[in-house]
Amino acid sequence: MATFTTPGTPDPVPLEVAGSARARRRGLLGRDGIEGALLLGPASSVHTLGMRFAIDVAYLDRKSRVLAVRTMRPGRVGLPRPRARRVLEAEAGAMERWGVRRGVRVTVHDA
Repeated sequence: MATFTTPGTPDPVPLEVAGSARARRRGLLGRDGIEGALLLGPASSVHTLGMRFAIDVAYLDRKSRVLAVRTMRPGRVGLPRPRARRVLEAEAGAMERWGVRRGVRVTVHDA
């Protein structure tokens, strides 16, 4: 499993990478939670239709810099973010704990 870090995370955060179109479409649907985060790419928007829990969504540009972080309740559709190339998803509240905020660079470490 891959991990990611930011300047605000002392320990690497577990990361699932949705590398195929099928994995991106599925995302976190049908789950009751996630340990760590899920990285979707290429992606510039997400939805929470059919989700069982609220999520934090961080939109990343081509250099993995955070453009915006939003919390989305189940049953919502997010608008596409200009310049977003990838999306990082986690349980609501996780991004703040990890220091993921606008302007921070996310570094992905392959397993």
